Amino acid sequence: MDRYDLCVVGAGPAGIAGAFRAVDLGKRVALIDGGPLGGAGIFDGALSSKTLWHLSADYSRACRSDRGYDGSALVASWPAVRAQVDAACREAQALIVRQLAAFARPGVGRGTIDHILGRGTFVGLETLEVATVDGSRRLEADRFLLAVGSRPRVPPTIAVDGVRVMTSDQIEHLPALPGRLAIIGAGVVGCEYATVFAHFKQTAVELFDRQPRILPFEDEDVAAVVASRFAEIGVHVHRKARIERVVVIGDEVEIGWLDEAGAVQHRRYDRVLVATGRAPSLGQLGLDLAGVSIDANGGVTVERTRTTAPHVWAAGDVTPDLMLANLAELEARHAVEDMYGRDPSPIVHEAQSAIYFLSPEVAAVGLDEQMARAKGIPYRAAIVSNALNRRNLAMRAPVGFVKLLARPDGHLLGLRVVGPQAGTCIQGVALLIGQGGTLAAVDRCVHPHPAVTEGVLEAARLLLGTSLYKPDAMDGLCRIVSG
Repeated sequence: MDRYDLCVVGAGPAGIAGAFRAVDLGKRVALIDGGPLGGAGIFDGALSSKTLWHLSADYSRACRSDRGYDGSALVASWPAVRAQVDAACREAQALIVRQLAAFARPGVGRGTIDHILGRGTFVGLETLEVATVDGSRRLEADRFLLAVGSRPRVPPTIAVDGVRVMTSDQIEHLPALPGRLAIIGAGVVGCEYATVFAHFKQTAVELFDRQPRILPFEDEDVAAVVASRFAEIGVHVHRKARIERVVVIGDEVEIGWLDEAGAVQHRRYDRVLVATGRAPSLGQLGLDLAGVSIDANGGVTVERTRTTAPHVWAAGDVTPDLMLANLAELEARHAVEDMYGRDPSPIVHEAQSAIYFLSPEVAAVGLDEQMARAKGIPYRAAIVSNALNRRNLAMRAPVGFVKLLARPDGHLLGLRVVGPQAGTCIQGVALLIGQGGTLAAVDRCVHPHPAVTEGVLEAARLLLGTSLYKPDAMDGLCRIVSG
């Protein structure tokens, strides 16, 4: 039986990051890969859906007739789009394969990775049995990193058949664009796919939301801009909808629900996407035999990245933290450094940034107003409309805004950006939040011109009282609120 320094279970963003960080430290690593290599960080997840989003956004812009050209005669080919998505995913996977091949054999001053295809299950405290295509094999390790990711969470009242009623694992593999698509769930995943299918202009999209508004974890002004844009591109949102039944009838799916007035409604669709969140994919790992505890929500119990077993760490979607690929990678690196005595700095979750690929794009880091109020943290927030930003004017896309939050003493709390290229605005403020930075630090940073990031600078200066645009002169385009 082979024995390794470290066994990494799962080969998604967390598993890959953890394995290669251990190689840096000269360790012999077993990487257990249940497939596909790269996990949801590539396939049916982060990369594939974002490739779809970019292609759909490109097509939507190309079809416009109000920008000095008329593209209204363009028609999207779904098979050709899918081929582009597949190409992007395979290119990303090939990079990982290339890395694994290079580290399959010993090298001077570095470790090795034994890439094992199969599903792993603990059969003892330090023993894992891996079911492979050729049978099974057992291995032992001094330490383990759990990085098996997550799976779509489906309400028990809804039967997913993968053909008519689907999750994000199947929706991207449709043979053709559906004429009528219902999406159950108005979180990030549901809203992202609503954006994609609406942009291709061949699908009538209806979004079912049990909350009073979409994106309930973000401030109301953020959700309002996205909701308004959804109305423009043809996404119909059913608010306060209580799903009663989802039934496949022939080639259609009938949804029965109670609307916000409590009235019974029924409608049929070609396809239904269930986007009601994700759950840790712990499966039949046999974690009890390794001494690893599971929390009430079905995730691994952790303190930082350590589990209840002294030789097992966990990272990524199996932990109670946010399910983000960048956070998964960071947690995995932290776990490996911790298990080998490198004393890593604590992860500052308040500095974790995210991009929501919607219409328009939304980017977030740190606290928003409702989070600050819930925590009882006093704040001042500057809101600057994109209509004041010359890059947005040049793009002919002034919709959206920048909102920067800071404590009354100027220490940064959070940033929300709504509009084109929103994701490019976040990283600087994320870095500063992680370092306890202030508005003065933002003010000292010279921004390129014209750039969407200048909206962040203007928001900081608005709170400092040194902004170019003054609320008294720009009624409704820039303002300060306190809480």
